[in-house]
Amino acid sequence: RVNDAEVTPEEREEFLPHMPDEQNQSHFTDFVGKTSLRMSIFNLSNAIMGSGILGLAYAMANTGIILFVILLTSIATLSAYSIHLLLRSAGIVGIRSYEQLGNQAFGVRGKVLAACVISIHNIGAISSYLFIVKSELPLVIGAFLGTPSNSGEWYLKGDYLIIIASLIIILPLALMRQLGYLGYSSGLSLTCMVFFLISVIYKKFNVGCPLEDHNLTQPLTVMVNSTSEDDVCEAKLITFNSRTAYAIPIVAFAFVCHPEVLPIYTELWKATKKRMQRVANISIIAMFVMYLLTAVFGYLTFYDKVESELIYTYKGDSADHLILCVRLAVLMAVTLTVPVIIFPIRRALLQIFFHDKPFSWVRHISVTFGLLVFVNILVILVANIKDIFGVIGATSAPTLIFILPGIFYIRIVPKNLEPLNSRPKIQAACFAAAGLLLMVISISLIIMDWVSGGQ
Repeated sequence: RVNDAEVTPEEREEFLPHMPDEQNQSHFTDFVGKTSLRMSIFNLSNAIMGSGILGLAYAMANTGIILFVILLTSIATLSAYSIHLLLRSAGIVGIRSYEQLGNQAFGVRGKVLAACVISIHNIGAISSYLFIVKSELPLVIGAFLGTPSNSGEWYLKGDYLIIIASLIIILPLALMRQLGYLGYSSGLSLTCMVFFLISVIYKKFNVGCPLEDHNLTQPLTVMVNSTSEDDVCEAKLITFNSRTAYAIPIVAFAFVCHPEVLPIYTELWKATKKRMQRVANISIIAMFVMYLLTAVFGYLTFYDKVESELIYTYKGDSADHLILCVRLAVLMAVTLTVPVIIFPIRRALLQIFFHDKPFSWVRHISVTFGLLVFVNILVILVANIKDIFGVIGATSAPTLIFILPGIFYIRIVPKNLEPLNSRPKIQAACFAAAGLLLMVISISLIIMDWVSGGQ
């Protein structure tokens, strides 16, 4: 148990002033955070980034530059605000667990709801990462060995390769008990994605138009429902088509890091709401810049021909060493991100089924291994990464970013501190309502696209 000497004044301010000291202390975790601010930023940035960065150029191609920038800025700002609501709620009751916040707000039902949403979202995220390994690793190995990726050799089959990567790389890292130790691998993952961004910018000036090899400096235009091949190399400011339905979920998916926020907060050295909000703000701003640059330069390279996974659009031949290195960097980045994402799922499952049990290595290993087996099977059966981005982004992403932080805040913050008609609670209610509306609209548009046979 943390004693009074170990609690900073800033942290004490986060708790209900009318609650007795002994009642306050009963909520404290007995784990003293030792992860530095820098490592915490690496971990949260890595949790934000993931594979979402690969779908943003596709989102821009189906919204236009202006709408995409507005959408990206809005989601980033709202994501930072929702983290504020989470940290405020956690500070009020002294809890740093998403599932326990749900329990505090709505009892067992809230706890189960939070755990289920976290599990669904993070399983979808891990699936998208392993899908990239499944599609890209055979190309990289084939290029190194000089063997066509469709030659039929077992070591060029994506299904086998994701199983091997899961057992050799992901499983050992995911078995660590503390998330802070993954700061170094998260830093390496972010470095790989910075290299990816630099390569995307470089390729913009070295790849010809998807249809013809002429100068790419075409005028910006406003285009709605355009399908003309003459316009394929023109950057559009605003555009709508059947695939626009995937833009909002893709961007929302790219900014979800909320299941990792409270575990990172728990392990932060000298943890206070102010320090954790600083970690969140720096991470979100850094990823916003990377996202925007990747989307803009990726879109201005391929325009309407950009695919749902940007890296796959660079088809090039096997002699293109830069693209080969980029593929390898992306593979390393997404593979090293998976262990970070496994932590909240495992914690959620343990909170539901073994909340009153002491730590057990057998249980710890079994849950981790079972998760990887399940996700591997799912990835082997999934046909298109766009479906993962779309469905997960349209359901669990709005729930984690908007709905749960808003309703938790309303329920947890006492009425004597903030009445229901106070501005902060009205804002939180509107925030949750906006998330619900976003979910309904996104799901409806995606279903319409499926029904119409959109590609």
